[in-house]
Amino acid sequence: MDMKKRIHLELRNRTPSDVRELVLDNCRSVEGKIEGLTAEFVNLEFLSLINVGLISVSNLPKLVKLKKLELSDNRISGGLDVLAEKLPNLTHLNLSGNKLKDISTLEPLKKLDNLKSLDLFNCEVTNLNDYRESVFKLLPQLTYLDGYDMEDREASDSDGEVDGDGVDDDEDEEGEEEEDEDGEEDFDEEEDDEEDEEEVEGEEDDDEVSGDDEEEDLAQDGEVDDEDEDEDEDEDEAETGKGEKRKRDPEDEDDDDDDDEDDD
Repeated sequence: MDMKKRIHLELRNRTPSDVRELVLDNCRSVEGKIEGLTAEFVNLEFLSLINVGLISVSNLPKLVKLKKLELSDNRISGGLDVLAEKLPNLTHLNLSGNKLKDISTLEPLKKLDNLKSLDLFNCEVTNLNDYRESVFKLLPQLTYLDGYDMEDREASDSDGEVDGDGVDDDEDEEGEEEEDEDGEEDFDEEEDDEEDEEEVEGEEDDDEVSGDDEEEDLAQDGEVDDEDEDEDEDEDEAETGKGEKRKRDPEDEDDDDDDDEDDD
């Protein structure tokens, strides 16, 4: 699909001024030039032209609000002067996988005062001695070259990049973190409340169980005491009966003797 037709499809019944992000990757450019893109895209902030066969960016319209331009995997070897003229507020430029061979071809980028990140990965220029030092010296406004700063610290994914909605990724992440923190706090509070309720219920159950156990113990003690008392009474009666019987025996013998004497 050629670039003009692709742009028409990407509009989806919108006017160019409504578009803030335009992705035209893998479409076909005519004679290696940009075609169908006009200055009517006044609010465009992100433009991606990856692998479209570009040789030149000379047909690029003036896009004052454009901040990020993706031009990787094309055949651009120079002519970068137009970028400073047409894209004065550009902050991120990806030229990886192009035909850039010399540091001098990057000199026009000095005019991009807001340029923060430049990617030249897989370009021949990266094979030069002192490549990184030379580029940082040529373009002092740069913070990141090929994803790393002068101290070889890697750039974060959300470092100043603009997403399709024109909102910084940092803001999105902060909002998500706040939502997550609030959600976690609410969840923790609910868990704590549930644990407290379970503990209270458990204590009540323990009290009830211990109360029941005490009643059962008391009842059993009472029954045992009653049984012990009954047994003690039976033993007393038995001993009393025995004692009375022992006392009567001698008397009975005396009575028998008296009866014998009377008979005599």
